[in-house]
Amino acid sequence: MRIGGDRDYSSEAHAAAILAALVIAVSGGWSARTFLAQGAPAALREYPVPPGSHPHDVAPASDGGVWYTAQTAGALGRLDPSTGKTLHIKLGEGSAPHGVIVGPDGAPWITDGGLNAIVRVSPANEEIRRFPLPAGRASVDLNTAAFDHEGTLWFTGQRGVYGRVTPSTGRVEVWDAPRGRGAYGMTVTPQGAIYFASLASGYVGRIDIKTGGATALQPPTANQGARRVWSDSRSRIWASEWNAGNLALYDPGTNQWKEWRLPGQRPMPYAVYVDEQDMVWLSDWGANALVRFDPSRQTFEAFPFPTEGATVRQLLGRPGEVWGAESGVDKLVVWRRR
Repeated sequence: MRIGGDRDYSSEAHAAAILAALVIAVSGGWSARTFLAQGAPAALREYPVPPGSHPHDVAPASDGGVWYTAQTAGALGRLDPSTGKTLHIKLGEGSAPHGVIVGPDGAPWITDGGLNAIVRVSPANEEIRRFPLPAGRASVDLNTAAFDHEGTLWFTGQRGVYGRVTPSTGRVEVWDAPRGRGAYGMTVTPQGAIYFASLASGYVGRIDIKTGGATALQPPTANQGARRVWSDSRSRIWASEWNAGNLALYDPGTNQWKEWRLPGQRPMPYAVYVDEQDMVWLSDWGANALVRFDPSRQTFEAFPFPTEGATVRQLLGRPGEVWGAESGVDKLVVWRRR
């Protein structure tokens, strides 16, 4: 059924998930199985965005809209899910936006690798403000950002840096990441701590927000390719291990790690997100699926994406919804609790 240019794939996702129920995986001494959620089937719905957008990251807004980075279009996009309509705000010549989050001021903040700058766009009048990186820090391949509880924005650059922006003064500071290249995903905990993942160097970093220093925390699996991280309500850090096909958990309170291998023959967990119920969500490129992990039951559930080759690189949500950007097919996708 077509509604405003989008499709409802509830029955298709339900049928595909039944097939996924046959997959069983065991790893790290923990039994993990994939099965269909009990009760009403979940709905995966796709929303097309303008061709050639290559949407990379998404950020649901408080008014019901959804921001996304249109990476190859050099623009910030906005979707109205109620109508399926989109608009693009050009960010300037050479722009190649990667990440987007909604700040404490309600505005979208963007990590723009093409401009080598953090960019703020006013939701009221679309005014653009740039925070360029300092001289000597060219082309750091800006990736992901997170705000701490003091209102400071922290960011990563894959070429081996992390940094911060103080919005009130415009000051931008940059540090070299431990072990060189790879700083990628980033998260803030309920306690206000900032963590990041290093894809190339294979660790999770914890930043001292007072001094700016970073400590490398080593997961049990070597060269696991920690790609993205997210905090749960207990300030524990969940990481997607791209190379190893694992979901990892780090508990700062005990300094202990756990890992679970995702189901399937060749899992490739890219994005990770923890929702308001402390369920852990991943985008698995190997299965072309949205995967949910229940920490209390240690079980996985797979929700196959409606379109092949979705390549979802990031997940973010709001109560009852999990959003992703299907960069491979120029669509956004949402899972809604029924």
